Amino acid sequence: MLLDIVKIGDERLRKVSEEIHDIDESVLKLIKNMKSTLKKSKGVGLAAPQVGVNKRLILVKPEKEMYVLINPIFNHKSKETACGSEGCLSVPGKWINVKRFKEVDVEFMGEDGDLYKVKAEDFFARIIQHEVDHLNGVLIVDKKDE
Repeated sequence: MLLDIVKIGDERLRKVSEEIHDIDESVLKLIKNMKSTLKKSKGVGLAAPQVGVNKRLILVKPEKEMYVLINPIFNHKSKETACGSEGCLSVPGKWINVKRFKEVDVEFMGEDGDLYKVKAEDFFARIIQHEVDHLNGVLIVDKKDE
C-alpha cells in the first residue's frame, strides 16, 4: 500500500521519533508500505516520520539495493565534510546546499531483528544523515545556513 508523504508544516515532521523495541507485524507492514512508497516516489531515502509515523525507522536506496535501518546510531563521523545539494520528499521543489560528514559508521537493527554495522561514504553517508535528521525532527531547511 502506498503511503501519503507528509509535507513541511506538518508537526509530525518536527517530533523526535521513538525507538522501536519489537519488530512485530505492524512494523513489518510499515516497512513493506514504506518500500512501496519509496519506489513509487523515485527518492533515495524515506524516514517513518515522512509517512506520519514517529518511529526510528529509515529506508535508504543509494543505488539499486534498499536498506532498512531501525534505531540507527552513529558510532563515528569523519572530520572531513562536504557540501552537496539535497532535495526532500517532504519539502517538494526545494534544493538546499547542506554540509554533511563524508563518512559515517552507523549501527542499526535490520528488519530481521539482527544488529548490523555499516561504514557509509559520500552519497550513501549523505542519505543516511539526511534520513536520521528526520528522526530528530530536523529538515533540510534548518541546515541551509550551516
